[in-house]
Amino acid sequence: MCRWLAYSGTPLLLETILYKPAHSLIDQSLHSRMGVETTNGDGFGIGWYPEHAEIDTPAVVRDIGPAWNNRNLREIAEHVKSPLFFAHVRATTGTAVQQSNCHPFRYGRWMWMHNGSIAGFQAMRRELCMAVDPALFLDIEGTTDSEVMFFLALTFGLDDDPPGAVARMVGLVERTGHTHGIATPMQMTVAVTDGSAVWAFRYASDGAARSLYYSSQVDSLRALHPDVSFLRGLSEETRLVVSEPLGDLPGAWNEVPQHSYGVVRPGADALHPFAPLPA
Repeated sequence: MCRWLAYSGTPLLLETILYKPAHSLIDQSLHSRMGVETTNGDGFGIGWYPEHAEIDTPAVVRDIGPAWNNRNLREIAEHVKSPLFFAHVRATTGTAVQQSNCHPFRYGRWMWMHNGSIAGFQAMRRELCMAVDPALFLDIEGTTDSEVMFFLALTFGLDDDPPGAVARMVGLVERTGHTHGIATPMQMTVAVTDGSAVWAFRYASDGAARSLYYSSQVDSLRALHPDVSFLRGLSEETRLVVSEPLGDLPGAWNEVPQHSYGVVRPGADALHPFAPLPA
C-alpha cells in the first residue's frame, strides 16, 4: 500500500512537514509503522498550490525512485512554500513502477491521491474504464486503480458534489466487483482537493479501512504544549490529514472513524458518515 499526507493552512515550506517531523513522510517511506508494507519505495509525488497563484491549477512533481534519497525532492521542499499541498509515497499493489502511476493525480484544478486497492481490479478494469466519461478518458495516463477511481469520481460529478461523486464511484466499484464474485472490492483512504477545500475519505468494503488521522485544532495544541514554538506561527485553520501520525506529540492526532469522510476548509471543518451510492 502507500502513505500520504494532505496539508492546508498557514503557508509553509514543504520541508517543514515532509522532512522535519520525527516520523515524517520521508521517514515513513522507509519505516512505516501502520502500513501493510514497512517500505514505500516505488515512487513518490508532491502537488501544491502556489501561495500567490495567478492560475488555480496545482503544480505536480512525480518520480519512480524512492523519496528518501531523491535530491530533487529535497531541493523543491527547501524552496517551495504553499498553503495547500499533497505528498504521497508509493508501494505498488501490482501495477508498474512508472511516473504516470505515481500519485497525486491531477485534472484541471483537482488533485487526488489514494492508499488501498480495488480487489480484482485487472478483471474489472475494462468495465470500470468504460464507465468513465469519454471526454475524460484520454486524460488517463497510467494503469492504476487509483487513477481510474479519480476519473470515475470526475465522471460522477466531482466538480459539484465531491462526497456524492466519491460515493457513486465506490458504489460502481462494489457493484462491478460483486458481479465478478469479489465480496469486498474496495479498500481506500482518499484525499481530493480543488485548491480551496480538502476532502478525506476512509472506507473499505469489509469495514476495516487503512489507517487515517487528522490533526487537532491549533489553539488546543498550543494550550497543551505552550513550549512548542512551531505551533505559534500557525493559523487556527491549519490542518493535516495523514496515513499515520508524524510524531508522538500528545493530543495532536485523532483517528478518522471507519466509513466516514472529513472536509477541511476555512471555518467549516466537519466529519460525516460515508456510504456508497448507486452510480
